[in-house]
Amino acid sequence: MTILVTAAGGQLGHLVVDALLARGAAPESIVAGARTVAKAADLADRGVRVVPLDYTVPESVDAALEGVDSVLLISGSEPGGRLAGHLTVIDAAARAGVAKLVYTSVSHADTVDLVLAPDHKATEEAIAASGIPAVILRNNWYMENYAGDLAGAAQTGVLSAAVGDAAVAAAARADYADAAAVVLLEDGHLGRTYELAGPRATYADIAAAMGEVLGREVVYAPATPDELAARLASFGLDEGTVGFVVALDGGIARGALDVASSDLTDLIGRPVMPWTDALRAVAPAS
Repeated sequence: MTILVTAAGGQLGHLVVDALLARGAAPESIVAGARTVAKAADLADRGVRVVPLDYTVPESVDAALEGVDSVLLISGSEPGGRLAGHLTVIDAAARAGVAKLVYTSVSHADTVDLVLAPDHKATEEAIAASGIPAVILRNNWYMENYAGDLAGAAQTGVLSAAVGDAAVAAAARADYADAAAVVLLEDGHLGRTYELAGPRATYADIAAAMGEVLGREVVYAPATPDELAARLASFGLDEGTVGFVVALDGGIARGALDVASSDLTDLIGRPVMPWTDALRAVAPAS
């Protein structure tokens, strides 16, 4: 069985290849597709075949899929612009006759009120319409998403967001990557949709974890959407980015990422990484 991991030059994709190897996959059975091949050079050093793969270049996708049995489609990083690339990969996978397509979606993509969800919902629908045997991995938030907030808290002692008293069920990238490796390597997952989530944490909980990592008190200070927008604008962010971040916090405030599910721990067969360990890995140098 040959497995193609897309976006293998990125943080999640690279970790998936690491997890595949750790779970016993032969290096020669893995194809790492990367838009920038140099970012996956260390994988080539470990015997993994690294190939160019750009969602916006259909011929690169077709070439990467040659001889491939299973594909991990890691969602693109440009909100509102990622769907076309996803469709390119899905269409190419259908032509190639792959036996398994795994997609990294978002929590409750088909029903959730989150600015990121429409692209994921449309991708899930396209996968279903393609007829390719598939597994959907609905990833909750990444703990590493708070690296910037952690750096700010190191200076100010404050974590601020416009999410009210909402909670997220975040997990570390490495845990999501391990779950992806499991469903790529094992039989019995086709047709399943997994809601992958870590332990429920409020922003006060996250602030406390930041304080433990930083060795100083960190408090959560809720902001209004207008206050958040003004702060982001003061950093020089453009209007579109400001609006996107405010909308993202709004979705979190309405409970979009407050998910209870054991799917992640069930798949990986162990507890997920705690907040303190994930934050410590991205903490600013002291």
